[in-house]
Amino acid sequence: MGMIAIVNGRLCDPAAEALSEGIVLVHGDRIEAVGQADFPEAAEIVDARGMLVAPGIIDLGVFKTDKPAFHFSGITRAALMPDQSPVLDDPGLVQHAARAGKPDFWVHPLGAATRGLDGAELAEMALMKAAGARAIATGRRWIADSGVMLRVLRYAASLNLVVVTHAEDGGLANGAVATDGETASRLGLPSAPACAEAIAITRDIALAREAGARIHFRFVTTAAGFALIRAAKAEGLAVTCGVSPSYLFLNDAAVSDFRTFARLSPPLRDERDRLAAIEAVADGTVDVLCSGHDPRGPEDKRLPFADAEPGIAGAETLLPLSLNLVRDKRVSETRMMALLAANPAKLLGLDAGQLTPGAPADLILIDPDVPWIVDSNKMAAAAGNTPFDKLPVQGRARMIMKGGVIR
Repeated sequence: MGMIAIVNGRLCDPAAEALSEGIVLVHGDRIEAVGQADFPEAAEIVDARGMLVAPGIIDLGVFKTDKPAFHFSGITRAALMPDQSPVLDDPGLVQHAARAGKPDFWVHPLGAATRGLDGAELAEMALMKAAGARAIATGRRWIADSGVMLRVLRYAASLNLVVVTHAEDGGLANGAVATDGETASRLGLPSAPACAEAIAITRDIALAREAGARIHFRFVTTAAGFALIRAAKAEGLAVTCGVSPSYLFLNDAAVSDFRTFARLSPPLRDERDRLAAIEAVADGTVDVLCSGHDPRGPEDKRLPFADAEPGIAGAETLLPLSLNLVRDKRVSETRMMALLAANPAKLLGLDAGQLTPGAPADLILIDPDVPWIVDSNKMAAAAGNTPFDKLPVQGRARMIMKGGVIR
């Protein structure tokens, strides 16, 4: 099989403390060498022209497979939430979902924790794992019955699967579309207190401790929630969390004028919680940056705010907004790629997300400085429901390689 040598790039290894100089040599579908290495004259040369050479992004928790949007942002693998139609609660459905996207990108389904995601009867996790499920998820819902949640955690632990959970107490958040506060009151929106998140996290950490299970909170969005995650990690529990750039760069004022593109689940928080989220990324409390990609058309979004479906088309803005954290000196480039690639791979048990010899040749070239403007009417995604419409940003993927093939 032929060789490809990526030269003149800045190597962005998630395991390193800083960028380095060198080449990446690809042989077949694997990385052959990284750094200073010789390569045959017959090798195909890819001139990176000073761009970042990084592992492909692994987006943990998308709601739709969306090849054009994924390629635009450098996403080579996506973990698909079970909130599909039908719900991914059956091994046949999981197997079918796992085949979608190949060879251009890989889909890693998350099996539903309960039948129909209704929070009552456990789904057959062992069969779903055999069919390709990389984790178990509660979807956009919180399992209210603590007994059911404990059984979910114990079953998943016996299979060495992480449980990806939604952190909102359903008794408080049911029917709410905003966070209690000035904005919700002024607009007259059904709202719930931000403590709904901390209550859910407290219970689920206690149950994970009891079960000896690994648990990942897909989105943590409040200062109180991050404090609980820090304490659990300090205790040595297998607790991790993620956040989307929406909660880092928007607060609840974004829903003013009833802007349904800013209708999210969980809802946007106040400015204090937004700043706490940025600090949690900077201090290492947050393990994963993810898009929550959920493109929705007019039939779901051009409705009264309380009736609109939650979700944004987040894939295309994931990389440039993450680069904002680098420019603001909150994280380094290599730490950013740990959040976007290495850590999601580790959580899902994937042989991916690394820039090391022997790793899969899933690579992207990132131009961190190229300017562009987010435009909901021109997005590559299946729909343009972004709250960042008309925002000037910098940075995008210029080349994407999957399995040693430039796509």
